[in-house]
Amino acid sequence: MTAHPASAFFPVRVHRKTRLTEHIAGFELVPADDAPLPPFAAGAHIDVALPNGLVRQYSLCNPPGQVGAYEIGVLLAPAGRGGSASAHHDIAEGDIVRIGVPRNHFPLVPAARSLLFAGGIGITPLLSMAWALHRGGADFALHYCMRRRAGAAYLERLADAPFAPRVHCHPDDEPAHRLDAATLLAAPTPGTHLYVCGPQGFMDHVIATARAHGWPDDHLHFEYFAAPAPQADAPAGSFEVCVPSRGVVAHVPPDRSVAQTLLAHGVPVALSCEQGICGSCLMRVLEGQPEHRDLFLSDAEKAANDRILPCCSRARGGRLVIDF
Repeated sequence: MTAHPASAFFPVRVHRKTRLTEHIAGFELVPADDAPLPPFAAGAHIDVALPNGLVRQYSLCNPPGQVGAYEIGVLLAPAGRGGSASAHHDIAEGDIVRIGVPRNHFPLVPAARSLLFAGGIGITPLLSMAWALHRGGADFALHYCMRRRAGAAYLERLADAPFAPRVHCHPDDEPAHRLDAATLLAAPTPGTHLYVCGPQGFMDHVIATARAHGWPDDHLHFEYFAAPAPQADAPAGSFEVCVPSRGVVAHVPPDRSVAQTLLAHGVPVALSCEQGICGSCLMRVLEGQPEHRDLFLSDAEKAANDRILPCCSRARGGRLVIDF
């Protein structure tokens, strides 16, 4: 039996690879030895070291509490940076891949009622949440939005689930069933929490609708699969970054990230998504004001200005002192 430290990658075997839809592949990962897999809670994800050298994060979609297998769904993104393509084309059943211990930046919180809004591949963490809520006897509803039913993953699994009556599908090509977020979110109650996951446009719409109807921010929970494109009005200036424990003082030019600069000066930075989503590279801010460009820290955490994700965030001013 082998215990897996939280900071380490460990091997698993691809027990089953399934074509869930034309563009989504499902992977069932099982232990490569006799050790049970580390437990996980609903909303958790794992880092996957892909054959092409990239590391990407994928949400666990099977019921939490299972230690014999992890299940992930991977959407092929033709315009992506190559991670999903490697998963689709380079991984086969029986292969050994290396993954990280589950981490959870999108946990369920105790609530009188939970509303789960999934857009496309965003169904993966919410599927696990639905299982957790059902097993806990909680009041919830799952709203699953898709372009068309034929391109949606896990529909059969949802139809066969014991919580199937709580699942509502909203295909864009079926006008009678399209999502009406304004109606569903019109009357927030103090004990209801909202969870949203999917493409940026879908998430922005749902979150903006909720806020317009008076939902408090601490009742809104969301997770992005990709960072939005940089805004044209957010120029990247140059500044100085210091890491006292390493004795490093370096110039960060406009075309390099803080993380890239630190790595070039021998400072180890735990990079994974490199988009400010996963939180792997989080560092402390000792002096200076960060210009936060990540999707990991909450608004309150950004306002505290005591942490930064150096893969994407920068400095407001000429100097930033950070450390581990």
